[in-house]
Amino acid sequence: MVLETAFTMDTSSIKFGPGVTREVGYDMAALGAKRVMVVTDPHLAQSEPVAITLEALRREGMDPVLFDQVRVEPTDASFQEAIRFATEGRFDGYVAVGGGSSMDTAKAANLYATYPADFLAYVNPPIGEGRPVPGKLKPLIAIPTTAGTGSETTGVAIFDYVAMRAKTGIAHRALRPALGIIDPENTRTLPRMVTACTGLDVLSHALESLTALPYNQRPAPESPALRPAYQGANPISHIWASRAIEMVAQNLVRAVQDPEDDEARSQMLLAAAIAGIGFGNAGVHLPHGMSYPVAGMVREYRPPGYPVDHPMVPHGMAVIVNAPAVFRFTAAANPELHLYAAGLMGVDIRGADPGDAGELVAGALIDLMRRTGMPNGLAALGYTADDVDDLVAGTLPQHRVTKLTPRPFTPEDLKQLFLDSMVLW
Repeated sequence: MVLETAFTMDTSSIKFGPGVTREVGYDMAALGAKRVMVVTDPHLAQSEPVAITLEALRREGMDPVLFDQVRVEPTDASFQEAIRFATEGRFDGYVAVGGGSSMDTAKAANLYATYPADFLAYVNPPIGEGRPVPGKLKPLIAIPTTAGTGSETTGVAIFDYVAMRAKTGIAHRALRPALGIIDPENTRTLPRMVTACTGLDVLSHALESLTALPYNQRPAPESPALRPAYQGANPISHIWASRAIEMVAQNLVRAVQDPEDDEARSQMLLAAAIAGIGFGNAGVHLPHGMSYPVAGMVREYRPPGYPVDHPMVPHGMAVIVNAPAVFRFTAAANPELHLYAAGLMGVDIRGADPGDAGELVAGALIDLMRRTGMPNGLAALGYTADDVDDLVAGTLPQHRVTKLTPRPFTPEDLKQLFLDSMVLW
């Protein structure tokens, strides 16, 4: 097997500052668009960020058309609804206003309206064909209203594939937004549970990209066109991931407990983008791979504070409930790196034994989960040991992320990780 010898560093342009949403018209005009699809969900359709966006676009002489039917935690069906709208609308630009669901939906709409294909053509293998995106897409500006997914910086769009009862996605550099507008004023009204879930997603993004399989231990692609967006840990992603972990550890609890703490909210928005730059190039691994069936197999759970009318496990929650068990498991692959991660989270690692690194990371994660009101493991989400085989089956096809796990695992290992995640404290 020939191993990879190169990595790339790609990201969206970023604009940060209170009130910068008002500049989206100027920014979209600079990208040459005239007819713009504004993508959001029904709960944000009448919100101030959307109103400001529409007005800013009109002020620059554009023709914005609002699509407000994004599903929170999108499905293949909701993606296809947006794709139909985009195809019929013949737009030459896109603006997403919302959380990861809105940004990912806009990416998919842009892709399939620009390069029409069967829905599974671009979806990650082995679930889909994994076909490379043929060329450049129309300009997309992403305006996050949550501090979590980092989707404003990444080339990834995630959805629930209902037939499989698991999440999967599309990953390609061409999907990256041209610009992410990061405006702290847009997160002021977030419910506390949304702040907590999205913030813990940031933390897991950063920890996973920091500890992922190094890029030079991954097989080399047959051609540069097939080099994945998720390449493995590398020296540049290490810098971004490290800083994001520190920022979340210092600011998440403050942001959850006091929505008026503007500094903490601003730092969490920056942390989300910083983590996105790191994992958008390095990738994530098992906590995300395991999260996809946890979210896809939900039966009755409805998270407090989320404005949804259907059962769901928020993405960040689905990720973080598995993370303590995973990092106990992966620490053996690189104890010193995991010990370093614990230190970034505020753990006093002076004199610590590297053999304790996994437990120290897990303990720090559980402490943050408890302080931010997360449920106590998979059992609190309605899962039992009888569900574990199905959870394992939903994780195994997630090759885009599971192959970046730094320690090889078997289906039996995965089963034990789910069992260990049932109750965390």
